[in-house]
Amino acid sequence: MKKEIIKKLKDFFSSEDNQILAGKPATDEQIRNAEELLGVKFSEDYIEFIKLFGGAYAGLDIHAFENGKALGKETVIELTGNMRISHPEVKDTYVISDDGAGNPIMINSKGEVEIFYHDSGEVETLAASLSEFIEENFEPW
Repeated sequence: MKKEIIKKLKDFFSSEDNQILAGKPATDEQIRNAEELLGVKFSEDYIEFIKLFGGAYAGLDIHAFENGKALGKETVIELTGNMRISHPEVKDTYVISDDGAGNPIMINSKGEVEIFYHDSGEVETLAASLSEFIEENFEPW
């Protein structure tokens, strides 16, 4: 991830009002276990983000293992598992969020951020990477 984005996020989470939007940083063990369980390799951007901020808000809620208190408790493992139960045709992705209407936002094996429209079954690429997605969507309050 770009240093400017990391600094912007760190500054945002350093505010007392915003601390509930950042979770506990992910450990290497949590990452390895999740990748093995889900049969995926997390993108470098996602790993860097969750190792710095855990599950945190960055223009949308980005779930990991221990999310910020304002995000809810669903982990990337649970979100991905639920997606695979309801839509087993979607493979080689992991779900990090949703759009507020129940459409999962996920990262594919190329590191691209995608949205899965559950009503139509269509997949749309939102950004080439998590870093690009955050850069386009994060606006501090």
